[in-house]
Amino acid sequence: MASNMDREMILADFQACTGIENIDEAITLLEQNNWDLVAAINGVIPQENGILRSDYGGEPISGPAFDPASHPAAAPAPAPSSSSAFRPVMPSRQIVERQPRMLDFRVEYRDRNVDVVLEDSCTVGEIKQILENELQIPVSKMLLKGWKTGDVEDSTVLKSLHLPKNNSLYVLTPDLPPPSSSSHAGPFSALQESLNQNFMLIITHREVQREYNLNFSGSSTIQEVKRNVYDLTSIPVRHQLWEGWPTSATDDSMCLAESGLSYPCHRLTVGRRSSPAQTREQSEEQSTDVHMVSDSDGDDFEDASEFGVDDGEVFGMASSALRKSPMMPENAENEGDALLQFTAEFSSRYGDCHPVFFIGSLEATFQEAFYVKARDRKLLAVYLHHDESVLTNVFCSQMLCAESIVSYLSQNFITWAWDLTKDANRARFLTMCNRHFGSVVAQTIRTQKTDQFPLFLIIMGKRSSNEVLNVIQGNTTVDELMMRLMAAMEIFTAQQQEDIKDEDEREARENVKREQDEAYRLSLEADRAKREAHEREMAEQFRLEQIRKEQEEEREAIRLSLEQALPPEPKEENAEPVSKLRIRTPSGEFLERRFLASNKLQIVFDFVASKGFPWDEFKLLSTFPRRDVTQLDPNKSLLEVKLFPQETLFLEAKE
Repeated sequence: MASNMDREMILADFQACTGIENIDEAITLLEQNNWDLVAAINGVIPQENGILRSDYGGEPISGPAFDPASHPAAAPAPAPSSSSAFRPVMPSRQIVERQPRMLDFRVEYRDRNVDVVLEDSCTVGEIKQILENELQIPVSKMLLKGWKTGDVEDSTVLKSLHLPKNNSLYVLTPDLPPPSSSSHAGPFSALQESLNQNFMLIITHREVQREYNLNFSGSSTIQEVKRNVYDLTSIPVRHQLWEGWPTSATDDSMCLAESGLSYPCHRLTVGRRSSPAQTREQSEEQSTDVHMVSDSDGDDFEDASEFGVDDGEVFGMASSALRKSPMMPENAENEGDALLQFTAEFSSRYGDCHPVFFIGSLEATFQEAFYVKARDRKLLAVYLHHDESVLTNVFCSQMLCAESIVSYLSQNFITWAWDLTKDANRARFLTMCNRHFGSVVAQTIRTQKTDQFPLFLIIMGKRSSNEVLNVIQGNTTVDELMMRLMAAMEIFTAQQQEDIKDEDEREARENVKREQDEAYRLSLEADRAKREAHEREMAEQFRLEQIRKEQEEEREAIRLSLEQALPPEPKEENAEPVSKLRIRTPSGEFLERRFLASNKLQIVFDFVASKGFPWDEFKLLSTFPRRDVTQLDPNKSLLEVKLFPQETLFLEAKE
């Protein structure tokens, strides 16, 4: 088992041999080579420069530890401990002056492979220029993919990418039409399809005759499969002996989609590797010393989890992290409860000075950060935690909990967190990520190695989608983290000002529209009130007119009935006494008629009413003597009321 002192010595030796003074860069290069000093040095200083010859790479190392004193080319140096890792010759700085390396690239494009050899002092753009001549594809239409560090610029110098000697890349041409025949679709289209497929691996454990059915996505690596098998069988990766892998599966970093596995299921067999040094290796693991054996299959140094050592111990962190409670429960039904436990555990580990993590679902976080007025919007910072990463403790304690970072995040960000240590929680977050940020971001997080965590995602809400402005890995510093947060804030502020301007203009337009709508509404109401008043007036007029007509019709009916009921007018020469009455109407006209002197006064009233002057509305007046005839008894005869032989009467409307 590798101790802190072992890796510190390897780091010091590596810096002395290569002249790399940046500790972070040196650690990154060593981790890429699983802390294999010889491989890491050869990756930086080519063997043709004469620095590392057969003294270190010729024969496999089978002893418990490499002893530099046994090689004549090694400078004598006292070993710090009996279990220390090997120490190569310490050449002078003049000897290790860097010279250009030759890098080999195999570039795939559809059904063609192009081999390119360049010095590491060249740029990515020069590779594209060579490919332009070979493939007859303009550089502007060409996307060169397959870089382990992600997408790179054309101006990037190959040396800065720390590439191995042999590299595989592929070309994408999204702006060019695909071949007309589907049979010439090219290898990359098939690879893209395979990355989205799920492979069923039927793995038989030879020693116990037990079978495991494991599902893996096409983007999973062979190394991930072997680590999962280690969890199931307790056989460390370096001791696993496999049968059934395709011949093309030569690199553990290869993803399943490109390894040549049968789809949808593939059978494999795994057992424990037997070797003469097995007993010694087991005892050495118990004494926490890492030794290199000839049958280790090239895995000289592996993840600390395979040796039973917490990665934090490599950098002086307490191994008690293994005994700590998980940051987040597995398969938590409620995201709010999971984040409550995360916050409590984070505080217990790193103290109370930490960012305020939003308690709630990711959708609720979007509502808080993005779906408010433009002036109130904030950036969203998503912290992705991983307990098995060697960078986690340093990042959390020294950077994420720094007062300046905490203050800046509290003022300008909504911070949300998730723990990816457990596979179930990781899968759950990748589902959320794919839904809210797109498959590209989800694939980026899915392909991150454990030691590249923790991650800090800076997300800005836009009108139609959420944009991930930055993905900050754990191997950073407080100053760099602050600079990247401030850079994201500058982008957000510029966008926010545009959004505020658009929102103000929209509100102004909406206010004008509301005022116009209100004026229009009031105008409609006034018109409606006027129309209703007019309709009421017309209805009242119609009603009155109907009443008037009915009254007139009733009067006419009464008049006609009275007219018909009148006795016939007597002649002037009649045997009976005749009374001649002359009646003056209000309009000045005269009504004349003869009545028998024996006729009752009521007949006179009926005659007047038959001419349109009902006695209840008019009164008959005599002049001499002046009297109201309508007040007399209508049953008396004309003779009795002295309206004989003739009389002039006046009609006058009653008051």
